[in-house]
Amino acid sequence: QVQLVESGGGLVQPGGSLRLSCAASGSIFSIDAMAWYRQAPGKERELVASSGGSTNYADSMKGRFTISRDNAKNTVYLQMNSLKPEDTAVYYCNADVRQRWLSVRNTFWGQGTQVTVSS
Repeated sequence: QVQLVESGGGLVQPGGSLRLSCAASGSIFSIDAMAWYRQAPGKERELVASSGGSTNYADSMKGRFTISRDNAKNTVYLQMNSLKPEDTAVYYCNADVRQRWLSVRNTFWGQGTQVTVSS
């Protein structure tokens, strides 16, 4: 009953920028936290940044990536600057959601958006 949809991925040259967005919709009572993960070919999925009571970043993204949220729109953004080839991955958003008719909190994932950094 909850859907997350990412957008904003694409092909960018090294040093370039992209802004990803992810909007949550469905039977939502509240969202406690939203986050971005990424998975590169042959690698495990890793946390990029999270936004709940505070914001957190993986060390390799600090100073380059910025996570932000628009709570009224149930949307999270990831501004990515100074992109490097090693940033190439499928980027996924997730959200810890309290659903409207349930008393528990569940985690939902988007379908992912491809980011490719290459000349």
